[in-house]
Amino acid sequence: MRRLARPKPLILMFLAIALIVLVAFGQYLRLFERAWFNMHTLWQPESAQSIGLNRYQVTLEARVIEGLDDDVSALTFDPVRKSLFTVTNQNSELIELSLDGRIVRRVALVGFGDPEAVEFISTDTYVITDERSQRLIKIHLEKDTTFLDAQDAEQITLGVHMSSNKGFEGLAYDSVGKRLFVAKERDPMLIYEVQGFPHYNPEKSYAVHVVNNPKRDAGMFVRDLSSLQYDERSGHLLALSDESRLILELDVDGRPLSTMSLSKGHQGLQNTVPQAEGIAMDDDGTMYLVSEPNLFYVFKQPPQP
Repeated sequence: MRRLARPKPLILMFLAIALIVLVAFGQYLRLFERAWFNMHTLWQPESAQSIGLNRYQVTLEARVIEGLDDDVSALTFDPVRKSLFTVTNQNSELIELSLDGRIVRRVALVGFGDPEAVEFISTDTYVITDERSQRLIKIHLEKDTTFLDAQDAEQITLGVHMSSNKGFEGLAYDSVGKRLFVAKERDPMLIYEVQGFPHYNPEKSYAVHVVNNPKRDAGMFVRDLSSLQYDERSGHLLALSDESRLILELDVDGRPLSTMSLSKGHQGLQNTVPQAEGIAMDDDGTMYLVSEPNLFYVFKQPPQP
């Protein structure tokens, strides 16, 4: 009887190296955590507190924002004006959009460096981030405002985990708890909670507190952070990842509850969202998304029976 040939040491070494590379690649893409979450959601019924991102369907896909050639970055909903705002960072502008993705007006930004995010705070008041210098800049926008100069604005510089182009990419605001959530894109990927800025009560002393939640941040199975959205109704935070092509819902304790894929074939999408940069949600739960270079999307949940 012929003996079975033993595998050559070279082949075994090659297989071991290939396995190590696959495991490392899976960890880099956070594939194992994402697969575990998907399996868990199959076993467990959806939480009654969840927004249910998986139920959203696209109703307006990849509409080109006409008249806009620069890359858009970030998105926020203004419940007073019933419109959206985004920023561009090449020729820096604050741009107001209608809810169907048409330009309403443009405001020049002077001295804002590399604006990457904008967030509605209260009537006529917003915060814009300067990604590279990690500045948070409070602005006041009137109906007749045509330009904004950062030198005239209240601002702070956090200066934490400074990196060349991996700074502040997203903002979200909790108007009840007066918390400003600030997303650091990656290296490391973090979400800070800033209290005390913007300063809303001039009668009180100026005190800014910055905290983060390492457990929450470690549990986010995405590769980067592009944008944030705080849902006032549930108290949950939505985190957008461009590289993972995913929106992640986090509960009040920072635990993942639901996800929404931005890849072709999911949520009714005919094509993958190329480079998602900003999300916003209105009072009715309709979700809006912008993608570089200048694409606009709308997602809605179908009526519940």
